[in-house]
Amino acid sequence: MNADNQLEKFKQIKYELTRFMMIYKFALAEMETKIEILKEEFQLLHDYSPIEHTKSRIKSPESIMNKMLRKNSELSLAQIRSSIKDIAGLRITCSFISDIYQVSAMLQKQDDLKVLAVKDYIKNPKPNGYQSLHLLVEVPVFMSDCQEHVCVEVQIRTIAMDFWASLEHKIFYKYSQAVPEHLTRELKNAADKANALDLQMERLHREIQEIKDAQEDEDSFSGLREIILNNQQFNLPANFIKLLGE
Repeated sequence: MNADNQLEKFKQIKYELTRFMMIYKFALAEMETKIEILKEEFQLLHDYSPIEHTKSRIKSPESIMNKMLRKNSELSLAQIRSSIKDIAGLRITCSFISDIYQVSAMLQKQDDLKVLAVKDYIKNPKPNGYQSLHLLVEVPVFMSDCQEHVCVEVQIRTIAMDFWASLEHKIFYKYSQAVPEHLTRELKNAADKANALDLQMERLHREIQEIKDAQEDEDSFSGLREIILNNQQFNLPANFIKLLGE
């Protein structure tokens, strides 16, 4: 193969790989938009959002290649797409355990998302104590010439679960040896403490909410005659409210 042919071949590979990575980027953008809409909806309607924040990432070509080599799989884009389901990853951090299942249910109800798998590591934690709810969802991405269906792994955790998982990852980053038994026990113990804290904070949240609901004055209409969207205030005329009520 001469130099010109080699150059054209390289350009074609780069084009195909760029397009391949792009569809995962766009799939994550679709998911992040969905999450932002849910977050803003709850904040505006309920003055509370079950979603604290999100974080997304796309596996690098090097990471994808190494994973395929470990699997002894053919190194083609079609095979990569079929074999690796977490090329695009989205992590949603919630306030409470109940929020996790609420967010999961809302996502699963969206008609354009196809749920491929659900793994509940909250009800069934991993042996080391890891907890999280994992969803594999297929997201439609509309390109200029076609529609692609792209797999995204969604991990939904509480703040405490995320704290434990992030530090566990840092502690064992690039450590490929067997973990000593006493360290495994300590990690599991730390995960149990994080879970106990989650349960305690959820109980406190529920009890405070019950107190707030009981103290709410049903006759008070202050704050009910206006809607605020993106810092723009809309006043609600009394007649408009009356007509809607009728």
